[in-house]
Amino acid sequence: MIAQVDKTYIRTRPWKLWSRMVSYALFEGRPLTTRGRWVNPIVFAHFAVEKRLTQLKRVEKPVFILGTGRSGTTILGVVLSMHREVGFLNEPKALWHAIHPEEDLIGSYTRGTARYRIGAEEATLEVKKSAHRLFGAYLAATISRRVVDKYPELIFRVPFVKAIFPDAKFLFLSRNGWDTCHSIDGWSHRLGQQVGGENHDWWGVDRRKWDLLVDQIVPEHADLALHADAMRTWTNHTDMAAVEWVVTMREGLSLLQQYPNDVLQVSYEKLCAKPLQVLGEITPFTGLAGSDMPFIRYAESTLKPVGQKKPFALAPAIEKPFCEVMQKLGYEASL
Repeated sequence: MIAQVDKTYIRTRPWKLWSRMVSYALFEGRPLTTRGRWVNPIVFAHFAVEKRLTQLKRVEKPVFILGTGRSGTTILGVVLSMHREVGFLNEPKALWHAIHPEEDLIGSYTRGTARYRIGAEEATLEVKKSAHRLFGAYLAATISRRVVDKYPELIFRVPFVKAIFPDAKFLFLSRNGWDTCHSIDGWSHRLGQQVGGENHDWWGVDRRKWDLLVDQIVPEHADLALHADAMRTWTNHTDMAAVEWVVTMREGLSLLQQYPNDVLQVSYEKLCAKPLQVLGEITPFTGLAGSDMPFIRYAESTLKPVGQKKPFALAPAIEKPFCEVMQKLGYEASL
């Protein structure tokens, strides 16, 4: 399914096809493990031109979807993309790489230095200009008033994003840890591949993302840091996914305390079971108009209650932290 577009999407609001195809072809880039990576040089050449031009459109109250990958961030973004005001960027890591060269955790566009955390102090005047020009060009190209950017790992860069866009709003998506880890494991085994002597999977080029997570984020958590050396040797994808889920959910819960007016927690399960209620919370929080019937109808037809995966055995080092975070989020934590 190209650009997350299907027949229902086109039937609901045909003109939205333009926005999604422009997003997909010119602004999102093609990351590791995806087809069509030949387009990336064209995308970056396009960015280089846009960064030199006058800003085409003002960027107001951009919305960023944060969380752990495979936790429903894409479906939330696709649903919001149906809103008449919204242009939706699905993990535009190429765009962010054009803004800051050390953001590429996966290794899609560089094998150079990468960092999970990028702070507010790195939002220089040049960085701010580049971001506003690129996002402004996106809004102009898609004929949109508002941008929704789904990029889960930005959860570790909220101060940086807020320094660029002070009026930004953030949707922190939480999902049952068992389900998220099952999904990450399945994705990695399904789409992982050997390319030119390198292993490409959920954890990037030859475990690049995992190594960065263990080196840069795990030491911030006293209960996990004790096991960092052992974690570097882990190969079980569900154990690795559990670590990523724990540190990401803890980050989200911390952001709720730090930025209570700018961060909204969204439960994936509640979103699917009660879409009108949850979207009724999201639209006023983000400043999106609530009276948009095609948007509402699409959400009702797309979002359905979800089942729950069975618990599985976890490495002892992550079992207690995992269960503690599950309980904090209101989920059943027993193994």
